[in-house]
Formats: sequence, structure tokens, C-alpha cells
Amino acid sequence: MTTTQDGSGSAETGSGGTGPTDHGADHGLAEFGYNQSLDRSIGKFASFAAGISYISILTGTFQLFYFGLGLGGPAYWWSWPMVFIGQLMIALCFAELAGRYPVAGSVYNWSKQLAGSATAWLAGWMMFTASVVTLAAVALSYQITLPQIWSGFQLIGDGTGASFGLDAVLWGAILISFTTMVNAFGVKLMTRINSAGVFIELIAAVLLVVLLGINIVNPPTVLFDTHDLGATHPFGYLGAFLVAALASAYVMYGFDTASSLGEETVDPRRTAPSAILRAVIASFILGGLILMFGILAAPDLHDPKLGTAGGGLQLIVLQALGGGVGTVFLIAAVVAVTVCALAVHTAAIRLMFAMARDNALPAGATLAKIDPKRKTPVVPAIVIGIASVLILVVNIGTPEIFTAVTSVAVIMIYVAYVLVTGPLLIKRLRGEWPDADGKRSGYFSLGRWGLPVNIIAVLWGGGMALNLAWPREAVYGTGALRWIAFIFIGAIVAIGLAWFFARGRQQLGCLPEHMAKQLDLDATNPGEKA
Repeated sequence: MTTTQDGSGSAETGSGGTGPTDHGADHGLAEFGYNQSLDRSIGKFASFAAGISYISILTGTFQLFYFGLGLGGPAYWWSWPMVFIGQLMIALCFAELAGRYPVAGSVYNWSKQLAGSATAWLAGWMMFTASVVTLAAVALSYQITLPQIWSGFQLIGDGTGASFGLDAVLWGAILISFTTMVNAFGVKLMTRINSAGVFIELIAAVLLVVLLGINIVNPPTVLFDTHDLGATHPFGYLGAFLVAALASAYVMYGFDTASSLGEETVDPRRTAPSAILRAVIASFILGGLILMFGILAAPDLHDPKLGTAGGGLQLIVLQALGGGVGTVFLIAAVVAVTVCALAVHTAAIRLMFAMARDNALPAGATLAKIDPKRKTPVVPAIVIGIASVLILVVNIGTPEIFTAVTSVAVIMIYVAYVLVTGPLLIKRLRGEWPDADGKRSGYFSLGRWGLPVNIIAVLWGGGMALNLAWPREAVYGTGALRWIAFIFIGAIVAIGLAWFFARGRQQLGCLPEHMAKQLDLDATNPGEKA
């Protein structure tokens, strides 16, 4: 086993190249320089549930339908399969990496295996910061759905003007407090709640597709209706479509969560790759049908309320299915939002723990400390919860809070993904990626398809990041807020790299309490090899 400067090791295959090694109870974790400190109890469905709850079909479709329809008309639906194809290319690359490197903090540790320490650290830093912002953005979804279930959920004002944003922040803080407590208690409670929530979400999604399908009133041709929204764009409807497509791009990501929980998953080398692909494919099918049938079942597609945060898909469900049945599905959407926030919080915790374990964050020893009873990192759960609530608070009074916060978070995740798929592509081009010829290695492999898939993944990720960040008034509002993506992300990168080069890279290295026992033996007996 070879060990890198930061304490990780290279993955190896078993004898004869037929499969990965398995070092007993640690599932090969010692190969990467770490001991088994987290609770390995996550099964196949719980792993799949972690990925699909982060994507969260009902959360994304209900939260952002109004945005896509309002800016692109019914024809915006075609952005859903377009985004799926691009994200599937990334997911396929991630499935390969998940089989070879089943370590917590997937994006960070993957990049560490593929690139230099600076690239890996930046990938982890971007993904971590984005996860914190994403948690805040998901928590805002309560406000879009709860008041439509019962007016009493509007705790502040009448839901118009500033009261809409204030109430969103209040409900968001309540939700984040819940996810903090669950994650601090332990992964078993988290997976039970998450799996139950995903089961409810999947059942509700299938039933919603069926009921909307029964209530279709519009012909399929409306899916090509642009509502003449390209008339005001210099690039015609293409310009409008690229903006509306952000509604789909905001939804279909986070599938790497299944691998981020790799150190807590049973048989992660086989479970995580399939969980990643199943999550993104299931989300595409169910989400696409919900959006399509929602458009086809809308009583009046020209109703201006459908293009507002207070209307959207929620209004179509209530109109098409009636108040009683529609409310049941809105409650299911609230469940979906809850487990989505829980999954996002969980993934952020594992990423923070993974970086802290390598002493790649300030106060690394404190952040990487594992509660001996619950076998979970408690401090990161609290820190992330507080940081997410603060993001909500500083955005009080900003009318563009929903789209601005969501956009910035998603851009950073796309950038973090490119910092993985980019180095992976370089490895392939140099002929350094194993199993490029398609021969069986025991891991999930794309074989000869790896290179074209990887190229598309990089081009797609970079292109969508730019499309998401473009300073459009429809997305970010007017004035300086239009440039918030470049300003915020630029500041995050600058601050992060300044700390890394000034201090961080000098202290990189697995903390002794997390170092694999074999590495400890090597340190005391330098004449012996691992």
C-alpha cells in the first residue's frame, strides 16, 4: 500500500485483479489511511434513499415549477431530459469513483485521489460551503407549501411582501434545528427517518403521476408552447429556455450523497455505485412525469399565479385534484422537503468530518471528534446548522431570496463536480485510469465508454455553471445582486485559498486518532511495509 502525504492510500484490487480487497470489518478503509470510527449500519435501501432524498423529486418540482413555467412556458419541460442526460454523465463518472474510493466526503476524497492537494481542498471547500447554502435554500421550501395547506402556517403577516420572506426564514430555522438534532443523535436515527420519508415520497410521487394523468385536460402539443416568451430575448426563445432550464438544473444533483456515507454503508463498493445511478434515474422518471402531467392537467396554463412562488405546481395540484386530495400531496411534499434537508445536512457533516480528519480545516481535531456513544461527528452538525440559519437571517428583506440563494449553492456544487470530473478526465487522457480498456477489475467500470462520458461530464458541468451564474435580472434581480454569484463564489474561493496556502497546506495530514492501525505500526517499525 502506498500512502500519500495527507495520510490517504491508493486503492488496490484483490489477487488476480478480480476485485477489490476487503480488510475485514473496515471494508478496505485502511487502504486510505483511516480507521473505522463511524457506525457502519447503512443498507442498500438507506443508501439509495440518501441519494434520492438529496435530489428530492417533490421538493424540487414543487419548489421550482413556477420559475420554469413563468420564464419558459410549458416548453420548459424539455429542459428536464436535457439536464438528466448531462447529470447522468457525471453520475456515471461518480459511480466509478464510488466503487474505488468508498470514503466519507466523496467529492473531497475523490479529488484527493485524482489531483493535487490544492485542487482536492478547493473541491471540498466549494462543496462544503455549497452544502451549507443548499441546506438554507431547501429549508426555505417550507414557506412555498405550508401556507397552501393551512393558512395558520403563515405565522408572520399575510404572506405578501416582506412577510413572505420573514415567514420563510422562521420556518427554515425550525427545520434546520430539527435536522441538527437528528444528525447529532446518530446515523441510525437519521437513516430511519430518511428512509421512511423517501418511502412516503416515492409512493406519493407515483400516485401523483397517476392522478394527474387521469385529470389531463390539455393536449400533448402544449409541451411545445413557449407562451411567446422569447420575444423579449436577444436570442429568441433559446435565451428564455436557458433561463427556465435552471429550474431543472436546480433539482438534479446531490446523487453523490450515497457515496459520501460510504464509511457507514455495508459493502459500499457495490452498494454506492448502484445507489447513485438508481437515484438519478428514478428522479428523472418520476420527476419528469410529475412535471409533464402537471402541465397537461393545468386548468389554465395562462393563469399568472402559476408563475409565482405562491402558485406553481401546488396550485395545479389543488385545482386539478381538489382541495382534499391536493392537500394530502402537499403534505407529502412537506415530508419530502424535511428529508431532503436532513440528507443535505448529513452530507455536509460527512464532508466537514472528512476534511477535518485530514486537518484540512481550522480546529480540525474538534470538528473530527466522534461521539463515542453515538459514533457520529456532533460538532459539525451544530456548526453547519448555525451557519445555515445565519445565511437565512442575513437574507431577510431580500425579495429574490429563493432564486438567489438556490442559484449560488447549485453553481458551487457544479464547480465542485468539475474539480472531480476534470482531474479524472486528465487521468484518462494520460492513460493513468485503471480498466480503461474495459477489462474486468471488480469495480463498477465504464470501460471504453469512460472517455466520451467523462468529456461530456466536464463540458456539461462547466457550461451549466456558467449558465447558472450569468447575471440575469430574472434570476438575481437588479443592481449589485445580479452579480451575487460571481461576488459570493469569488469571495469564498479567495478566502479559502488564502487560508490554505498561508497555513492549511502546511498542516495537512491524517490526525493520529483517525489513522489506520497499520499505519501506526509502520511508523514504529519503519523497516516493515504495509
